[in-house]
Amino acid sequence: MRGRGSTFFCGLIAATAFCGVPASAQTAIPPEMAVPVLPAPIPPGGLAQQSPGIVQPPSQLFEASPYGQLVPVVMPAPLPDWPRWYAGATGLVMTRTLPNGAATSVLPGHGVVLSSSNAGVTWPGGVDLHVGRWFGAYQEHAIEAVYWGVYNMGSTGSVTDPGNHLQAVPQAPGVTVGGSPASNFLHNARSQEISRNDLVNDVEINWVYAPMGRPEFFNEGDGPVTFTWLAGFRFFELQDILNYSSLAGTVPAGATFGVNGGANQLGLNIATNNNIYGAQIGAKADWHLLPKLRLSLVKKFMIGGNSITDTSSMATGNGVGATFAGGAPVQVHSTASTFSYLGSLDAGLAWDITRNWSLSLGYRVVGVGNIAQSDPAWPTSVTSPNSLSHINTAGSTFVHGGFAGFEGRY
Repeated sequence: MRGRGSTFFCGLIAATAFCGVPASAQTAIPPEMAVPVLPAPIPPGGLAQQSPGIVQPPSQLFEASPYGQLVPVVMPAPLPDWPRWYAGATGLVMTRTLPNGAATSVLPGHGVVLSSSNAGVTWPGGVDLHVGRWFGAYQEHAIEAVYWGVYNMGSTGSVTDPGNHLQAVPQAPGVTVGGSPASNFLHNARSQEISRNDLVNDVEINWVYAPMGRPEFFNEGDGPVTFTWLAGFRFFELQDILNYSSLAGTVPAGATFGVNGGANQLGLNIATNNNIYGAQIGAKADWHLLPKLRLSLVKKFMIGGNSITDTSSMATGNGVGATFAGGAPVQVHSTASTFSYLGSLDAGLAWDITRNWSLSLGYRVVGVGNIAQSDPAWPTSVTSPNSLSHINTAGSTFVHGGFAGFEGRY
């Protein structure tokens, strides 16, 4: 028994010595309490003098976390060095839709033989100019100015009756011209014509926001589609002018408008002008078909106030003005105001030749509603100023056509 007790006692002492560390000290140390093991410093001789298997990471790519570990440093994206200024010039070929025509000449037994629809619109040329500048370190914001216009949109229609039976619309009972009744020119006329001369002017100041980058500087790693947003101020002018002339039947057969028929022709002129101004919003989407070729869509919409003017006058071809029965000149200026709306869409292809130059071509459609036009204002009879002061603001039109041009960046 003594030997067994001695053996047990010695074993207990040995176990106590082996397990002398308190049980609480054997608990695993939490990671956040662990002493970080840092890589060995680079010795004076460089990495070749380090212990085998130890590589010091570059100091600019790693930093110590609050717990002592080395974590990668997120480097900021490089700032773009793109040109900030941009400007472009584009040629336009455009036309517009017209309202229903108004009758301007009647031949007994044949009905209406000439109307304002015979003075159709052609496809005249115009110009589109823009300039802008990008701001900010990442060039996400820009201010741009835009102007485009199309002029002389119109043509001439005429009718002639050798029997001198043409009847003008309107007739003007009570109106005199140089002491003679206006009916001497408008009733039983030899020849009559109607011509149109329309124009469009557009001015915009826009703030542009490009959170996905400028589409003309496309990188292989970028997504194929980028979106750009815009908001700003827009002024849109639409003017249409109708000029009507009636050549008296008593003039020589060879007399023509504006040549030797001046004193024997009477004209009625109606000019209607819409001046729409207000705020607009829009968006631009660019889809890169190829790294340097993209499909570009630009959509804009505005609602603005429309200040409308309508001016009507009657005079002979050599400038003698007509007067109403009360002696007032047949020259009436009317105004009206309303809210109008406008939406436009440009669809085209852009070829980014270099970082400084791009070429583009496409088609533009602009729709305008709640406007006044000359055709609905055409009178059936001229008797007083009220007969020429009517303004119909329920009109609408589409201005559309192609464009081609370039943009430079510097």
